Amino acid sequence: MTQIEFPKNSPDHSQQKTILVTHTQHQAPWKFKDYFTFNIDHKVIGIQYLVTAFIFYLIGGLMAIALRTELATPDSDFLDPNLYNAFMTNHGTIMIFLWIVPSAIGGFGNYLIPLMIGARDMAFPKLNAIAFWLNPPAGLLLLGSFIFGGSQSGWTAYPPLSLITANTAQTMWILAIVLVGTSSILGSINFVVTILMMKVPSMKWDQLPLFCWAILATSVLALLSTPVLAAGLVLLLFDINFGTSFFKPDAGGNVVIYQHLFWFYSHPAVYLMILPIFGIMSEVIPTHARKPIFGYKAIAYSSVAICVVGLFVWVHHMFTSGTPGWMRMFFTISTLIVAVPTGVKIFGWVATLWGGKIRFTSAMLFAVGLLSMFVMGGLSGVTMGTAPFDVHVHDTYYVVAHFHYVLFGGSVFGIYAGIYHWFPKITGRMMNETWGRVHFVLTLIGTNLTFLPMHELGLQGMPRRVAMYDPQFASLNQLCTIGAFILGISVLPFAYNAFKSWTQGEFAGDNPWESLTLEWTTASPPIVENWDTLPVVTHGPYDYGHQEEMG
Repeated sequence: MTQIEFPKNSPDHSQQKTILVTHTQHQAPWKFKDYFTFNIDHKVIGIQYLVTAFIFYLIGGLMAIALRTELATPDSDFLDPNLYNAFMTNHGTIMIFLWIVPSAIGGFGNYLIPLMIGARDMAFPKLNAIAFWLNPPAGLLLLGSFIFGGSQSGWTAYPPLSLITANTAQTMWILAIVLVGTSSILGSINFVVTILMMKVPSMKWDQLPLFCWAILATSVLALLSTPVLAAGLVLLLFDINFGTSFFKPDAGGNVVIYQHLFWFYSHPAVYLMILPIFGIMSEVIPTHARKPIFGYKAIAYSSVAICVVGLFVWVHHMFTSGTPGWMRMFFTISTLIVAVPTGVKIFGWVATLWGGKIRFTSAMLFAVGLLSMFVMGGLSGVTMGTAPFDVHVHDTYYVVAHFHYVLFGGSVFGIYAGIYHWFPKITGRMMNETWGRVHFVLTLIGTNLTFLPMHELGLQGMPRRVAMYDPQFASLNQLCTIGAFILGISVLPFAYNAFKSWTQGEFAGDNPWESLTLEWTTASPPIVENWDTLPVVTHGPYDYGHQEEMG
């Protein structure tokens, strides 16, 4: 045990506080084989999440390329129609439940939260490991379902379609999502307790990094919404396998109830995917602009506002499902309201960039790219949040364009920004900036070429989820297919860069970006127990240019 006094410039010095820090013998750095074991170190678990999620990203991406190859022509000439449906269903499922959510929350959250708040690990390390190890079996269930024809009801699994197509595969799909949902609940409990109870005593709430605020709001949202999805899926499982009739219309069941249960989770799921990315943006932008974040409290509280309002917008997915007029009006208004806290964040980031000493690193390029992509997706989202417009574009490619700009242009750009930003901390080595710029340019071109024409396809009336379509849509679909192949190619320079840099990259030092958050005060990569002695917070996480930084 060692007693540590706070320095004179610490806000806690006047109270003559001391803390007790337990020193443990330094453990040897983790070896490669340790990442394949039931390891309870939060950093190992974070890397396990990131690498596993990226593998599923590649699988889901290959499915997307197969789908776009089929859609290059109006006829069904590449994929069997049933296989097309299975690819379409599992592409969306994998990208949401096994790529974006696990990497953004499980990967970055697990690796960074204890480091950012000055903790040695998560509150419940074993529970943390259990949460990760529920994900690989879920992925295997999804992939194994192809042996039985694959789930073909779309990632929403609406009955009655999900009750009559590929029942064994649909059952495996449901079990996979329940496993992922359980993982999300366990992880969320861990994050809430860790952030609320384990930050160092010298860190005030207005010194908490914005990424931590984002993960806290995300975790609360997951705890409130995920059990509802699990309940709906279990009832669907009973209908398929045990003769119940919760959602069977011919036996008195109600299919609209399923939609309510599904979307009560699945619209907040958009915020589960994007709120951690917002947190990443709030770390990357001020660091690489060398300027304090504009509106710290507004950005922090807007995460909480999104968490609350996000629970009251789900019915805008159901405007064409016999929704009564008063309900359409209520959820149109709530949908427009939820755009306000998001706009607060966008304004804060742009204001931070304004007048900053911007370093156009790969991380910053992806962050700025995310701004443009997400604003595009947000604007189309506002249009669909109004019932009269949504009725006309519902289930067209306009919807596909919208959510890909939000989720690919938003979430995936943010994940890349986070990887480039924290790669030196995770590995101790720098990524190659030239390859990073090549990766960014290919990704930006591929994203816009793939998804921008889909707005026009939707306005012209092309339905989504179909393999065969009217020949008048062929030219725009061919543009989308070219863009999809560019997106596929864009992964290659990133994968090469990550592997080469991890093994042979330039040594980074402890803080190559001269960042002010606590994770940069330890070694790169961090030692097993994170610090020899716990750090003391003496300034804000974004005080760039202030006297504290200069001192």
